[in-house]
Amino acid sequence: MKKYIYIFLLFIFASQTNAHTSHYAGIKVINMEIFKDGEVIGYSNYFFEHGNDTIEIKNYTQFKVKLFGVVIFSISSEALEKYKNDKLIYFKSNTFQNDKEKYVNLYYDQSKNKFIIDGSSFKGEANTDSIIGNWWNHKILKAEKQISPLSGSVKEQVVTFIGKENIELYGKNYLTDHFKLKSKNQDLPNDKKLDFDIWLDKKNNLIVKIAYKRMGKWEYRLKSFK
Repeated sequence: MKKYIYIFLLFIFASQTNAHTSHYAGIKVINMEIFKDGEVIGYSNYFFEHGNDTIEIKNYTQFKVKLFGVVIFSISSEALEKYKNDKLIYFKSNTFQNDKEKYVNLYYDQSKNKFIIDGSSFKGEANTDSIIGNWWNHKILKAEKQISPLSGSVKEQVVTFIGKENIELYGKNYLTDHFKLKSKNQDLPNDKKLDFDIWLDKKNNLIVKIAYKRMGKWEYRLKSFK
């Protein structure tokens, strides 16, 4: 039977959502390729720097969609995520979507126990049970809300467990848990809704594949990690 995961505040005594960054203690790099309609159009790569009680993750994402040799859609994005004792304390991103600039500046306000967000589409506070919507972090599958890494918007989500699946990527076989992640609010415009299929390799605590449809079929595939 399909199991719906309605996530509550997971750690009652914690001041923030635990991102399980300790699960990534041995990870230095995660490289993903981006496909549209079966063709490679770009990449999304994550680089990890580990301290005694801190971790920083830098992300570089670029892709271009062409039609008859003309670029009709493109993304170029850089982001920095900081955690201390497994808690998110800082996030910053700058993105160019075609010629439009998007951004997020987020920090944790300890006095309020809130995230303070200055984003291109949202400015305000968010509860610490929210998570940055990046594909390196399997905790995205256990959160009530996600914060857009491009614009700072906050959306409630529902995650559905589909089942276990074997998938092969770049000559490697993964036994995965397949999930469906969707917006809780189904009245949102289609271009604002969350609607992703996600495959998690629990052995390595890595998301190995993401798929969605928006003017074609998109996939993020784990190419390598170390």
